[in-house]
This record gives sequence, structure tokens and C-alpha cells, in this order.
Amino acid sequence: MIRQLDLVERVKSYDPRADEDALNRAYVFSMKAHGSQLRASGDPYFSHPLEVAGILTELKLDSDSIVTGLLHDTVEDTVATLEEIEAMFGDSVARLVDGVTKLSQLELQSVDTRQAENFRKLLLATSRDIRVLLVKLADRLHNMRTLQYIKSPEKRQRIARETMEIYAPLAERIGMQRIKDELEDLCFIALYPEARDTIIARLDFLREKGQDHQLTSKIAGQLRSTLAENGVIADVAGREKRPYSIWRKMQRQKVEFAQLSDIMAFRILVEEPAECYRALGVVHTHYSCVPGRFKDYISTPKRNGYKSLHTVIIGPEQRRIEVQIRTPDMHEIAEYGVAAHWQHKQTTGHKDGPEYRWLRELLDILDHAVAPDEFLEHTKLDLFQDQVFCFTPKGELIALPRGATPVDFAYEVHSEVGNACVGARVNGRVVPLREQLNHGDQVEIITAEPGSPSPEWEKFVVSGKARAAVRRFIRTKQKTEYRRLGEAILRKAFLDSGYEPTDAALIPVLDRFHAVSIEDLHVAVGAGHCNGPEIVGAVLEGPSAKDAKPVARGKRGLGRGRKSKAAGPGRGDGGDVGVPIRGLIPGMALHYANCCHPLPGDRIVGIITPGKGVAVHTIDCETLDSFHETPERWLDVSWDLGPEEERVFVGRLHVVVANAPGGLANLATVVARHNGNITNLKITNRSADFFTFAVDIEVRDNRHLNEIVAVLRAVPEVSSVERGWN
Repeated sequence: MIRQLDLVERVKSYDPRADEDALNRAYVFSMKAHGSQLRASGDPYFSHPLEVAGILTELKLDSDSIVTGLLHDTVEDTVATLEEIEAMFGDSVARLVDGVTKLSQLELQSVDTRQAENFRKLLLATSRDIRVLLVKLADRLHNMRTLQYIKSPEKRQRIARETMEIYAPLAERIGMQRIKDELEDLCFIALYPEARDTIIARLDFLREKGQDHQLTSKIAGQLRSTLAENGVIADVAGREKRPYSIWRKMQRQKVEFAQLSDIMAFRILVEEPAECYRALGVVHTHYSCVPGRFKDYISTPKRNGYKSLHTVIIGPEQRRIEVQIRTPDMHEIAEYGVAAHWQHKQTTGHKDGPEYRWLRELLDILDHAVAPDEFLEHTKLDLFQDQVFCFTPKGELIALPRGATPVDFAYEVHSEVGNACVGARVNGRVVPLREQLNHGDQVEIITAEPGSPSPEWEKFVVSGKARAAVRRFIRTKQKTEYRRLGEAILRKAFLDSGYEPTDAALIPVLDRFHAVSIEDLHVAVGAGHCNGPEIVGAVLEGPSAKDAKPVARGKRGLGRGRKSKAAGPGRGDGGDVGVPIRGLIPGMALHYANCCHPLPGDRIVGIITPGKGVAVHTIDCETLDSFHETPERWLDVSWDLGPEEERVFVGRLHVVVANAPGGLANLATVVARHNGNITNLKITNRSADFFTFAVDIEVRDNRHLNEIVAVLRAVPEVSSVERGWN
């Protein structure tokens, strides 16, 4: 263990103004608080906070951070309290300790949810002081170094997986490459020991097989000489890539170890940024570069502030190697990230750098996530992705996850821009919103007011920020539609029983249906979690019956106009009055069934489905037979589209076409000439003579579809056309 004097001397060596008294008191306080506690290894528990403090001294953090490292487990694992720590060490240390302390007492249902809640707290604390994250990473690093002492294999794997999914990406995001690399390798040992052993054995074999055991040093020397001969003085160092880095590359590129050629990486350090480009010119002049493997992170730094030039060449000894060119300052940031210039940030009060912007974005996701596991999903999306760099029309650089689309770009610019997005131009060309962006693309977002996200966007956006925004909109819109639909259903149920719905009658039954307010009750009814007759029965059978208001004579069962009978298979009065379905978004509170594809003009009926709202079917849909025994789920609905409506609906046809040249082309031509648009076409059966297609066509209503059917039946190659079922 590190002695008390040695720890103080380490801190004083890089920070002569460090609070020596606080360091000594924290050392003694932590040692006494942990007392005779032991770790899984059998070592005194105090060795853990001491090692964490030692890691923080390697990062050259201030004395408050070192004190926090010594105290970070005292509140959770000993009788010490946060109030004691605040009284003895001040408000700053108390806040840091509170931010790092785990929520082990949080009683949640699953490991994943607990992990998500702990991570939420970590980010909230980090948003106030980045040192919380630095201490937490040091804590996790030492725990991973001693992971082998935990007896349970399942627990070891769970901790390693959590570290790989959360803490290693966090370390990378704030630029702490050295800690990130060590965390990944330690996780690799726990999660994939056989793969790691195989790679290490292969590396050992290659080193022994080579005649020159100092190949790395030899290549570094030749690079150094080549640079010096061309007037560039540089420090050149080389190393083999880490086993996890090699394994990840094998997984990503789907290649065997023998197919990897650039398993060695070399770093060239020069004094000035301009010298980086001079060195690059020398390297590319004397050695062949591998096309497509050059990256300039100096002119376009990573979001964590990382700067360097990367290239892959066929270098000395005809070896394919990766070369990184940077200055000593860039190297310091590359290795230690935020920790390398934390004190400067504290002095200037400036926290708007790239290493903080991602944190604000994650906090924005946190604010709008419904459940902890949803937040964790969006966060992992943001942490794991590689990046592409795109530009606004004004030249502003926007960093996005690889695979990002114009919708992701729009939300990265601003949430309001994303919500109002209706189209995009990439490099001056109009593109679909689902098209993936590439490095260097200039993206112009086309907006319209009022705009709203499409639920379809969730299928292709890749950034956590965009996905969270789309889901937030869907939830809000869905709740509005559920409330509107539920209110109409409940009103109809009361009127059919001869009563008017009143707040006074409904309030006493809220608890029975797990609703906080009448609005929540309407939402539950609209979502199908409970039905109108059930609620009416609870009101009339309970003490609130006296608050039910009878309907005046002559108006019983009116609903919103004429009386609407409960529909059943083959039943219904066929009137034009029912629950309006105009202007609803498909997939939300009210949606059109995919089995029969109802169109305006068809006689329709609604089926209440728990958790999904109301599905609209045609009155002769075969699926309705399965609901014959549950009449309470049936609902009269009707089309309520005004003459000004110009909406498109999807109708499905089953078309049998002769296997002859031009048959399919003639089918498509007929549909297009009659203002239909084929949105999907699938072969459902084939033979030597005929093909059967399921064809989805956008049309105005059933009359429009019937016109297309009539014309298709006159096409010589078309054998038959019928309205389709799934």
C-alpha cells in the first residue's frame, strides 16, 4: 500500500499548493472508517480507496479529488455520514463524494434498471463537476484490476460487461485513452479469456518466428532517420496493438488473425502543429500509403478534443503499419483527456469544449426518457458509435454517429429543427431522410411549420438524441389520441346506460382503475386497458351512483348525435355517426388494420385492443370472427373526412400475372396512369406460368382502388385481381 507520506509527496510534486493537511486527515479518516473491513482478495479494504487516490495522482488532479478518492466509499460502506465529511473537509469534497457514492440501497426490479439508475446519478453529478467522473473511473479501474478475486463467475462477467458498455466508452468520450485501453483489456480477460489467450499466443509466435526480435525498434529507427534526413526532428515510438484492439478489428472486419497486416502502430511527436503536416508529407513521399486510411483529426478534432493525424503505410521492412502524428500537447490530451487540462478549465471557468457538449446532450436525453432502461439504451447509442463529420451550409462542423441520417443531423443542430424537418439536401441534392451521411457532406435541412416528427423515423435514426426526441413526440401524441378516444368511448357507455358522465361520479372510482386523474382514466380507456361498460358498472354499483346524472327524456343514448348501436359481426346500423377517426397518426390510438386495409367508403368497425387502442377493420374482415365472443371490444366508427381532405390510404390487391415479358411493367404502368402509387410489391406464389403478387397501392378511397382493379382486369397479362388479405 502507498504510505501516507508518499501519497502527500506525489501530490505536492505536481501541485505545490495542495492542501497537505486535508490529505493527511482524509488518509487517517478513511483508514479508521474502514477499520477491519476486508476485500475479496483478503487485503484490508482501505487498500482500495488508497489505490484509487494513487491513480488520481497519476492524472495529476487537485487535492480535493485525491481526498474524494480516499473517502469515496466511506458513506456507502461505513458508519460515516455525508454531514461528517462536509464538516471535516468542506462542501466541495462532500459534493464530490456524494456524486461518486453508489445507490446500492436503491430497491429496483432488475440489474439493468439498477445500472441505469446509477448511471443517471453519475451523469447528473458529473454535469456539476467533471471530477466526479474522473474519480469514478479511477474507482472502476482498480476494481477491474482486482476482479479475479471475486468468486462468482456470473458477477465477474456482469461487472466486466457493465465496464465495457458504460465506463470504457465514457473514458474514451472524455479523451482518457490510457484508462479506456486498460479497462477494455481487463474486460477482455473476464469476458473472452480464450480469444485473448489465442491472440497473445499468436503474437508471441510471430515475435519468436521473426529473425529480428527488435523489429518494432528497428522500424521506429528507420522512420526517425527518414524524417531527420528531410529536416523533421521527431520522437518516434512503436508498439504492438493491444489484444482487445486486434480482436475488435477482427470482429468488425470479419477477418482471421492471419489476414490482419497492420498490427503495429507508431507515434511520431513533433513540436508544432505545422510540423505534423511536414512529417506527414515526408512519410507519404518515402512510403506507399494505403488508400482510404488517412484521417485528419487536427483540422477536425474528435468530440473529446482528440487531435492527431492518422495514416496507414507500407513502411520500413515492407511492413504495413499505422502511423499517428501529433505534438506533445496533443499527446497529453490523447492520453489523459479532460484530466490533462482540467485545472485550466477550472481557472478560466470555460466548460463549453467538445468534452462537455456530449454530456449536455446526454442530460437532455435523461430529462425526457420515461424509464431508466430507455435512457441507458439511448446513452449507449451515443457512446458506442464511431463518428462522421458533416457541415452546415454555413460551414459549421457537426459530429454524428456513423450511419447517421439527415434527421440525426437536424436534431444535432437543434431539437426544434429536428421536429420541423420535412426534407434535406446533401451536397446540393435532395435525398431521402433515411439516407446515411458520409464524411464531409454538406447538409441543408428543409423545415416547415408546423412540423412534427414521423413515427417512421425511429426505424432509421441512430443517435440517442434523435431517437429520444421521436419517442417523446410519439408518447405525447399517443396520449392525446388515447385521451380523446377514451373520452368518447366513456361518454357513449354512459349514454347507452341512460346517464351523463360527470366528474363527481368518476372521481370515487379512479383508484379502482389505477388512475390518478380523470384524464388518466380516459387515457386508460382509449388504450384499451379498461372498457367503458366496466367503468359505468363500477360507478352505478358504488357510492358514487348518486352523482350520476340521468339523461333527459328523448335524449337517451344520443352520444354525439344519433344513437350508435354496439356493433358485432355483420351488425351495425351503418350510420354516418361514430367516433371520428380523422387526422390520426397510424400506429397510435387509432390505426388501420393490416389484415383488410380499410379505405374511405368501406363499412368499418373498431376493435379495442389492450395497449394498442382501436384497430379499424372492414365490416367483412375475416379477422373479426375471432372477436365474436367479446362484444364489449366492438365499437362503431365511421369515416369523418371532409371534402377538402386529400389524404392517401394504402389498399392491398392480390394480382395473378402471366409469366410473360412486360407483364409486371404493364401492371405498374396501369396503376401509375390512374394516379395510384405502388408502395410495396411481394411475390406470394410462383409457377412456370403465373406469378401471384401482393401489391400495396396508395389511393384516395375505395372508389379509386376499384377503378384501378377494373382497369387491371382488362390487361391481357393479368389473370385475376382481388382485394387482398394478409
